[in-house]
Amino acid sequence: MSLTIVIPARYGSTRFPAKPLAALRGATGVPRSLIARCIDAARAVSVPHRLVVATDDPRIVAEAEAAGAEAMLTAETCRNGTERVAAVAAALRLPPGDVVVNLQGDAPLTPPWFVEALYDEMMRRAGAMVATPVLRCDSESLAHFLADRAAGRVGATTVVTAGSGDALYFSKEVIPFTNGRTRFDGAVPVFHHVGLYAYRPAALAAYSRWRPTPLEEIEGLEQLRFLEAGWSIRAVEVDARGRPFWEVNNPEDIPRIEAQLAALGIA
Repeated sequence: MSLTIVIPARYGSTRFPAKPLAALRGATGVPRSLIARCIDAARAVSVPHRLVVATDDPRIVAEAEAAGAEAMLTAETCRNGTERVAAVAAALRLPPGDVVVNLQGDAPLTPPWFVEALYDEMMRRAGAMVATPVLRCDSESLAHFLADRAAGRVGATTVVTAGSGDALYFSKEVIPFTNGRTRFDGAVPVFHHVGLYAYRPAALAAYSRWRPTPLEEIEGLEQLRFLEAGWSIRAVEVDARGRPFWEVNNPEDIPRIEAQLAALGIA
């Protein structure tokens, strides 16, 4: 098996403490934890894979195991999800050609074809070390991002890319600068970065050796450590197929996610 999906889930969060254990209702109205719903999203991936939840807290281990998933306690010294995923990859001693996918523990709406697209890209490009999916924003999504920033909320991440398809920069601000416009002719699109990554084990091992970098700490975006170290991150454009994609960044996001779960018929 060449694909391992790791779901990093941290108990402590400044904006949303105990977020992985937050209850979300779906189509049936039955509450299930955020981490259980992310496990469901990972299981929907058609590529055969091993699934591991990586966490710093026994309560999340118990919740993951109750949902039927393998779980691993990682050190409290892990500073972000990528370091947590790196700890799991090191413990499993994965072969160099394997692909490790970091499926965020706050993204229960992650479509399986996003993961499959990353896996396919890594399989096609033997030299690719890191890849991540991006969504071309429509006017509704962009308006929501701008509204979050205007209200002082930390919301979605955006990314600008080079002509090669590699990422140039990621930010919690809306980039490129839009001058308040919410409609584009497509010449300079705004890309929503989906918090999902594919790595080779060597990329994770290198990442765990590096110290946090200035831009990583300023933006609060762990992937910038790769860019500041001079490594490329492949930006893989994916199609949402009409399915909205939102993460749980703040407690205010839960009703929006619940509405989408219900609309999709997800129990």
